[in-house]
Amino acid sequence: MRYIDPLIDFSFKKIFGSEPNKDLLIDFLNGIFRGSRQITDLVYNRNEHTGDREDAGTVIFDLVCTGQDGRQFLIEVQRSNQTNLKKRMVYYFSKLIADQAPKGRRAEWNYNITEVYVIVLMDGFVIPGNSSGHYLHDICLCNRESGEVFYKELGFVFLELASFGKDEENLETDLDQWLYVLKNMSKMDELPLYLRKPVFDKLFNIAEYTKLNREDQQMYDVSLKRKWDEKNTRDYARQQGLEEGLEQGLERARSELVHSLIAEFAFSDEQAAKACKVT
Repeated sequence: MRYIDPLIDFSFKKIFGSEPNKDLLIDFLNGIFRGSRQITDLVYNRNEHTGDREDAGTVIFDLVCTGQDGRQFLIEVQRSNQTNLKKRMVYYFSKLIADQAPKGRRAEWNYNITEVYVIVLMDGFVIPGNSSGHYLHDICLCNRESGEVFYKELGFVFLELASFGKDEENLETDLDQWLYVLKNMSKMDELPLYLRKPVFDKLFNIAEYTKLNREDQQMYDVSLKRKWDEKNTRDYARQQGLEEGLEQGLERARSELVHSLIAEFAFSDEQAAKACKVT
């Protein structure tokens, strides 16, 4: 492949996690907010990067963002796996809020909480329990009965790449273009004409495998192999689950048939067993 896979932890951090490339992350985030927020600058919190938490191997960016109106707000960007997804995101969300409290002088602070958003980019899986088929989930606190927003300065955004199926002819928004690039860049031979704009010119230039130094190429190769291994493990587990489920279903059907032959048709145990080929 000519371009590295941007959804691998190493690549995602290299592309979006450095000061010289923050314009790429700003453009991506503005696509996610779709006009509700317009980020003009951001600062990386260097305390929160890969391996800082128990789920080592997951990329985490803690960002202090400045909006067009000069107001600041916090964003956490996750390249997360599936384990306990909702509970983990609520925990991280709560931590971003709790960490704002000063050690003293709480009365003066008066719970002046900064806006907080947790953005989760999911590759290869969907939100547990979700069957809507939507790839964008913009979640906030709202009234359960009326749907009216209760508090608009806290929010989760989940992006399901597995549910994003648009082709190049149906890319309508900046976010569509970003998700299409993230999902397909490693399979491309060059930057397509329909994506020709400065931000993607820079992205594709950074992402050329041959332009990585030897150490980065080795780190990328290891990260790519890990992604393939994890996919093979998931596929195997899914296949085993299907086979076990099928076997359980057949066992249940045989059991019901045996019961029916004995109870309704007066078969003897031996006759029912022989008919259903069971002991």
